[in-house]
Amino acid sequence: MTDDPLEKVRRLKRANPKRPFDPKGGRLPPGQYLTEKFPVLHYGGVPRFDPFNWDLKIWGLVENPVRFTWKEFQKLPTQRVVCDIHCVTRWSKLDTPWEGVPWSWVMETVKPKPEAQFVMAHCDFDFTANVPLEEMLADENAMLAYKYDDKPLEPDHGYPLRLFVPHLYFWKSAKWLRGIEFMANDRAGFWEGYGYHMRGDPWTEERFS
Repeated sequence: MTDDPLEKVRRLKRANPKRPFDPKGGRLPPGQYLTEKFPVLHYGGVPRFDPFNWDLKIWGLVENPVRFTWKEFQKLPTQRVVCDIHCVTRWSKLDTPWEGVPWSWVMETVKPKPEAQFVMAHCDFDFTANVPLEEMLADENAMLAYKYDDKPLEPDHGYPLRLFVPHLYFWKSAKWLRGIEFMANDRAGFWEGYGYHMRGDPWTEERFS
């Protein structure tokens, strides 16, 4: 049997199908309602973006730590995806278009060490969000997103850059991203420290620990 982490996640999800019937053909997780709006939810203010001093660092348990200026980051390969998003406050929005640097490119570039099992998103104002690495690998739409609906992100939605992990509750798609740390052991991010779930799967309603 393969040791590929992505296949491991797929096996677990096939063995645990918990997506109930809903009027959108299985696209609405339990406890959620649909909205056409894009609600704005975050703690604290909106940071001011300075393209000349902004940088993104990726470090920790990787063979190749990297740092990018904003000018350098904009030259990286991109992908465009259309997918659904689900907020822990119970709204869901379907068919949302995003563009950014694919997570697969991050993995190929920084080359995580075998002991790396989790990532921590580090953002402006010291906001953090933890995500199991297997969840990043399980989502083919995961990326470092800087466009929504074919336009740069609005400041309230994370401009210039946010993590994007759409199959988890949306607080895991941390806004105003400035760094990604690869870790051997899990530790709570900002909201997780206040009792939010360490993983955050909408389909099993992992809202709180």
